[in-house]
Amino acid sequence: MDELLLIPGPTQVPPQVREATARQMINHRGPRFTALYQEVQQDLRPLFGSGGEDILIFPSSGTGVMESAVANLFSPGDRVLATVMGEFGERFAAIAEAYGLQVDRLRVPAGAALTAEEIAGHLDREGPGRYRGVLVTHNETSTGVLLDLPAVARAVKERGLLLAVDAVSSVGGVEVRCADWGVDVLVTASQKALMTPPGLGLVYVAPAAWEAVERARLPRYYWDYRRARQAQAKGQTPYTPAVSLWYGLRAALAALHREGLAQVFLRHRRMAGAFRAGARALGLELLADDEVASPLVTAVRAPAGRDAGEIIRALREDEGVVVAGGQGELKGRIFRVAHMGAATPEQMVRALAALGRVLRRLGLADDPEAGAEAARRVLEEAAVSGR
Repeated sequence: MDELLLIPGPTQVPPQVREATARQMINHRGPRFTALYQEVQQDLRPLFGSGGEDILIFPSSGTGVMESAVANLFSPGDRVLATVMGEFGERFAAIAEAYGLQVDRLRVPAGAALTAEEIAGHLDREGPGRYRGVLVTHNETSTGVLLDLPAVARAVKERGLLLAVDAVSSVGGVEVRCADWGVDVLVTASQKALMTPPGLGLVYVAPAAWEAVERARLPRYYWDYRRARQAQAKGQTPYTPAVSLWYGLRAALAALHREGLAQVFLRHRRMAGAFRAGARALGLELLADDEVASPLVTAVRAPAGRDAGEIIRALREDEGVVVAGGQGELKGRIFRVAHMGAATPEQMVRALAALGRVLRRLGLADDPEAGAEAARRVLEEAAVSGR
């Protein structure tokens, strides 16, 4: 049986996407690439909730386009508020510091989510004019927490601040409505819920944000949104595009639209519910409460006195199931299971059956089938209820 990859990126790549990336190269300055560009743009917009605005695409990791958001929105000496719910919120803050911005961090304990009220309260206590913008992470994969982005965006925009969003792992897996929510810049990448190999960074820029882009005085060349926008007007990119990945992304977007975005989002919620129920049935504790839990990745605490790495190794070596470990202060304390992209409910059942067997061999579970059985019940009930 093939190895089952359930890490929060890179995720599984469907066969049709792998086949698409093997196509012969074309002239990236010719009409065939322009047609490819326009088709990808059209299929991307519903995933971003774009009101017709174009999406800039760079050959890049997710971290690269996070850096692009900082470089294009701010100027030397600007102060920003970085909301930190885990390692990737901290990364956004560190990028801003690397560019010389003054950064204040608003943190919560691992497994918790910042609320719009907490962010608004901090901004109000600090007073008007202290900040130029706010950096947020939509889906924090290091802890398995989802931010209430619509409420946070409303709080930030009511205070006249720029909002930059790391949505590297959320676009394509949960609903995103940039135009309606008032997001200024939102970035994502190809290797998470978009089911494409790593290497494409995608950026939504709101119409109102272009004034900030023009005013920004941080150094930029490769990341310059103005260059990308000028090239886009001709159906091109400012630099050599990763043509193979564009073909793969087109195939992935076609698959998402065939399934229907509402159904895609429902599948992710069902997988999360099934996996969380199964993990609890095996006697495991989850890091995030249900109210803030991500539909895309679940962080599971290691049993008391055990290192999560022991479970991760056994799953990989004995069961062919690959999950991720904890990062930073959570290393050895949790393992993370992704249910995003091309993952299926059936794979959640398989993973839980494997986890049950591992826990039984380690003397940590009496009933190794309890997790898979609980997941099946949740999935059956969801199918009946339509939720």
